Amino acid sequence: MAEANLSSPLLPQKSSDNPHLILSVTDNDSDNHHIHRRRHNTSNGNINNHTSSFTHNFRNPFEFIGLDWSSVPPPSTVDPFRNSTPSIDGVYEVLKILICLPIAAVRLVLFGVCLLIGYLATKLALQGWKDRHNPMPKWRIALMWITRISARAILFCFGYQWIRRKGKAAPREIAPIVVSNHVSYIEPIFYFYELFPTMVAAESHDSIPFVGTIIRAMQVIYVDRFSQTSRKEAVNEIKRKASCDGFPRVLLFPEGTTTNGKVIISFQLGAFIPGFAIQPVVVRYPHVHFDQSWGYVSLGKLMFRMFTQFHNFMEVEYLPIVSPLDNCKESPAHFAKRTSHAIASALNVVQTFHSYGDLMLLMKASKSKQEKPSSFLVEMAEVESLFHISKLEAVDFLDKFLSMNPDHSGRVEFRDFLRVMRLRSCTVSEEIFAFIDVEKKGSITFKQFLYVSAYVMKQSLFRQACELAFTKCSAGEDDLISKERFGDAIRHAIPELDDDKILELFKLFGADAGGNVSKDNFLSCLRKNPLLIALFSPFLVHQNSFGASDMVLEEIV
Repeated sequence: MAEANLSSPLLPQKSSDNPHLILSVTDNDSDNHHIHRRRHNTSNGNINNHTSSFTHNFRNPFEFIGLDWSSVPPPSTVDPFRNSTPSIDGVYEVLKILICLPIAAVRLVLFGVCLLIGYLATKLALQGWKDRHNPMPKWRIALMWITRISARAILFCFGYQWIRRKGKAAPREIAPIVVSNHVSYIEPIFYFYELFPTMVAAESHDSIPFVGTIIRAMQVIYVDRFSQTSRKEAVNEIKRKASCDGFPRVLLFPEGTTTNGKVIISFQLGAFIPGFAIQPVVVRYPHVHFDQSWGYVSLGKLMFRMFTQFHNFMEVEYLPIVSPLDNCKESPAHFAKRTSHAIASALNVVQTFHSYGDLMLLMKASKSKQEKPSSFLVEMAEVESLFHISKLEAVDFLDKFLSMNPDHSGRVEFRDFLRVMRLRSCTVSEEIFAFIDVEKKGSITFKQFLYVSAYVMKQSLFRQACELAFTKCSAGEDDLISKERFGDAIRHAIPELDDDKILELFKLFGADAGGNVSKDNFLSCLRKNPLLIALFSPFLVHQNSFGASDMVLEEIV
């Protein structure tokens, strides 16, 4: 912002009851899209429905940190995790289940026997073997054939009497890494039997009874998807094992989670960073009455449905090898893009920017009993790429949004936004809400709330503004902010804010037992609630306009 504007407050202090025109503001920059701005009528702190209009034009409440108007992409119409047959519907399906119940009982017993045999064979193969860092000796691998045959028998129990294959697995020395789409828990069992690969799995899988022992025999590469150090170590281990012919080929599911098989979601880059040739494999589950994907269905229910089918169809197609371009100089992201395109083309499905983070959001929304949990999907891979926020941070923002009591369609109205943000209806809060409400419907979606919050945090001047706001509020007094000084600062933005509301907001910023807010608590609150930085803009500008020379403020604005 130009220095000449510092003498004028960025945020108006009062609202007017006069009607106004609707403005359409267009930003021609390549990184921004057009956005329509419209006010809503407010009456006694409440907001009317979609037909209402605001009483005067809004300013951009985040302009002082360099944030320009921006739009939010429309919600995705695709839910990559939804199982198309979550319940038992139709007379045919009910009769089939009744007829298959005796068969299911036999299958369940056979499943238990096969699992026990495989477990005992694996225990024998692992007995006395301590050098887990090096490839498994050949005689131990030979013993694992008992477990592999048991795995094929388990597939038989689940109704996969035959599995259609197309193409062949390439020799390990040509393609040491295999990647596949991931639809159900069936694929790992199939690949264990077919390829006996080394896999990448979450550390929690090691503690699963019986299965954990079998996984250890595969010399699985464990990874904590939320730890950058763990992910880096896993990539190094993938590279080490893929480069050594003594190890089995490495199998990865780059989507990072199961989908319904109708889309390909964004790929993680672990399989592509080492720079080895990769063989993509696609798995299909043709069906009419029973969708075998592991979507909104519990493991127990999915197993029961599989046991009570005459036959479950499965197709496996080995695709041509995809090699890195330009003598391994191709970027992992581009390598992953070419591979995902090959898999999506073979499946004839679309590709989206959804990721495991979306599944976390989906499960959080489901646990909170939302009617449409899929309305909280945001295509998290794109959000992470644009704003560099983590999956866990996105879940925290969803927690905040859910506390605003979304309606059946997943939208939050102005009054509920005010309640959770500890604000009252005024010009500043209206401007903040209007900045989020890019559709101008009088209510906001989680995607809009997340995008704008993350967009604010992404600004290079955001942290400086937070630091400066604390410095101005504390006035250098023991690095603490008192309730009185906090109230003085906030009332520059909301003049009529009463003491009770000030106290609520003060507690949100982490007031301690002594009635003060520390710097750590202050900055932590703004990181969790970045939209609240707008409350300090009038105070900072007011301080500067009264001659408080502060070079940091000049740099910020």
